[in-house]
Amino acid sequence: MKAGEGFIMERKKETVYDRARMSAVTISLQEMPKEDHVDFYPEGEKETKVFGGKFLEKWAELSAEGGFHLLMGMGNACEKESGTVREICAAAAKEMKEREIREFSCDMGSIVGLWGEEALKEAAEGIVLGLYAMERFSDKKEKGWMVAFTGVAENEAAKALIREGQVLAGAVIFARDMVNRPANILRPEDFAAEITALMEGLPVEVEVLPLKKLREEKMGAFLAVGESSAYPPCMLVLRYLPKKGQNDPEEGNITALVGKGVMCDTGGYCLKSSQSMAGIKGDMAGGAAVAAAIYALAQNGASDNVIGVIPMCENRIAPGSMIPGDVVRAGDGTMIEILNTDAEGRLILADAVSYAVRKEHADRIVDIATLTGAMARMFGSSITGLMADGEGFCRELLAAADRSGERFCRVSWYKEHEKMIESEIADIKNTSPSCPAITAGLFIRHFAAGKPWIHLDIAGTADVETPVFAYQEKRATGVGVMTLYELCNR
Repeated sequence: MKAGEGFIMERKKETVYDRARMSAVTISLQEMPKEDHVDFYPEGEKETKVFGGKFLEKWAELSAEGGFHLLMGMGNACEKESGTVREICAAAAKEMKEREIREFSCDMGSIVGLWGEEALKEAAEGIVLGLYAMERFSDKKEKGWMVAFTGVAENEAAKALIREGQVLAGAVIFARDMVNRPANILRPEDFAAEITALMEGLPVEVEVLPLKKLREEKMGAFLAVGESSAYPPCMLVLRYLPKKGQNDPEEGNITALVGKGVMCDTGGYCLKSSQSMAGIKGDMAGGAAVAAAIYALAQNGASDNVIGVIPMCENRIAPGSMIPGDVVRAGDGTMIEILNTDAEGRLILADAVSYAVRKEHADRIVDIATLTGAMARMFGSSITGLMADGEGFCRELLAAADRSGERFCRVSWYKEHEKMIESEIADIKNTSPSCPAITAGLFIRHFAAGKPWIHLDIAGTADVETPVFAYQEKRATGVGVMTLYELCNR
C-alpha cells in the first residue's frame, strides 16, 4: 500500500472506511533500537542525539516538500503490555491536536509488525481518545478530524478491528462527558434521557422506573437518599439479551452491571467539607460506565446477555431528607440503620443490586461506583480497588482487565469485617468505625443474595487532576468502560 492511502477514521457519528489520498502529514511509530545508539538526527548535526525511540518520545520535522512528520517512540519490547499501543497512538494524536492538524495519516506498519493485526483496535482507541477534548458549553462548534491508517493490509478483519476500537473509545467519551457535565444540566431524568438517546437504533431494551414505580417496589434504601430532592429519582434498566430464550442454561446466563448514579452528592446532613464540594457532580461515574459499556457491546454485536441497572438521584439537604439514626427497609426486606448520610452510594446500590437479582434474574453481578475515599487513598488514581465473591468470576474480571489495560487490585476480607456492619437495632448498618472501604463493599454484597459478585470502587480513578496515561485528559477518565466491555464480550 502506498503512503497516504489506507483506512479513514472520522470522528463523526457515522464512520467511513474508504481509501483516500491524504496530505503529507504523517506519524511514524518507531521501536527503540536494541543497541545503545540513536538513529535519527537533524541533517548536518549527527553529533547531537535527538531521537532514540524511547517510550512516548517525540521528534517532529518538516520535509523539504513542506510536509509535517512526527516520529513517536514505542520503547522496548518489555514495555509491550495491554494499553501500550493505545497510549502511543493517543500521545501522537495529542501532538496533532495541539498543532491543530486535523487531517493526518498514521503508519501502522511497526505496530502491526510487533503486536499483530489485533493491535489495530487499541490503536483506534488511542487516536480517538487522544483527540478528545472536554465538552464545552459554547455556541462554537468543534471541527472534525480525519485520520488514515497506512502500512496495513486493507481487509475486512482490519476494518472490523478499527471500527470496534472506535466504538469503544466513543463509549468512553460518552462516559467522560456525562461525568464532566454540571449537575444543574444533568439531573436524574436528564441522565436517563441521555442514555435512552444513546441506545436508539440498538437492540437494547430501555426501561425507566419513575418515582411512583420505585415506591411501588418499596425501595426504601434508594428512596431514603433521593426522594426528598426537588429533582425526583429514577432507575434506568438496560437489557441487551442476544441469547434470550436459549435452552442451554450456561449460554443464557445474565451478567448484571450495576452503576451508582448520584448526580450530585452534598453528603446530606452529614455535609461534605468545602474541599470536597468541587467534585460532587461526578458521583455517577459508575452509572455512566455501565451505560457506555452496554452501548459498546450492543454496537459491536457482542453475544453475551447483559443487563444494566442504574439508580439515579441527588443526595441533597431538604426538609424530608434522611438523617443519622433513621432505619429504612430495602426492597428485599432488609432493615438498614443509617448512621452516615454521606454513605449514600451503598444505599442506592443495595436496592439496585437486589432488583437485578430478584426482578431481572441476574446470574452474576458487578457493581461499579465512586464509593469511598478510603479506597482512593489506598490505591491512588491509577488502580481501582476490587472485591469479589466468586473465584471464577474474579478471574474472568482480571483477565478482562489484562485485555483492557486498566488496573485493578483485589482487596480481601474476613468474618471479622462482616461483623462490622451488623446493627444493634436493624439487620445491618451503612457505616462502620473502621475498614471503611471493605465494609462499604460488604454492605453491597449483602444484597447480591449469594450470587457471584464483584465490586469496583472507582473513587480514585474516575477523575484525575493530572492525567496518568496519555489517553486520559484532565477530569473524567471513563474508567471501567473497557474492562466491563471485555468481561461481557467473551
